[in-house]
Amino acid sequence: MKWDWNAVSDFMPHFWDGLLVTLQALALGSLLSFTLGLVWALLMRTPSRFVRWPVGVVTEFVRNTPLLVQLFFLFYVLPEWGLTFSALTTGVFAIGLHYSTYTMQVYRAGIEAVPVGQWEAATALNLPRYRTWAAVILPQAIRRVVPALGNYVIAMLKDTPMLMVITVLEMLGRARLFSQQHFQFTEPLTVIGVAFILISYLASLLLRALERRLVR
Repeated sequence: MKWDWNAVSDFMPHFWDGLLVTLQALALGSLLSFTLGLVWALLMRTPSRFVRWPVGVVTEFVRNTPLLVQLFFLFYVLPEWGLTFSALTTGVFAIGLHYSTYTMQVYRAGIEAVPVGQWEAATALNLPRYRTWAAVILPQAIRRVVPALGNYVIAMLKDTPMLMVITVLEMLGRARLFSQQHFQFTEPLTVIGVAFILISYLASLLLRALERRLVR
């Protein structure tokens, strides 16, 4: 099969548009998953079972149902209840919510890994509870879990093509549309595959650099 550089040239404007959407979904979805995951983890440590039980049920349900099903539900079912959002907003929320149930477990492990002596020292200094969390516990816990959180960033990147099913034209969606219109599949799909490899590799390098910086 002959490689057509003209097809690559024709596809590149579509690729850049798709790349922008992919990076938007990845950045916003990661931010949402990290924030919600921390909220879930803190709520699960509250003394009240009336808080822990609903949070546990919700997170278990979300974690044990496919992301694809959640995307369809949020995009096609919620409008019937009067809740309508753009496709990209729905996709970002679905990815962020889904992965927050995994990052919650990462935060939980990081918090439990903080030595008991740190809690005792904070108590001995009579620090308020919010100061204990903000200044003592969370900085140490988050430093420990950066590599695991980074793995979920890469996992989210690999799941962004699922947004195509709710009409979000990210990289793969653009490639699919271009291929169907021009009957050229090899070039656009190869470009997309290389792009995913490069983005994943660059993300892993950045995360390693961040990890080294935090360990200092």
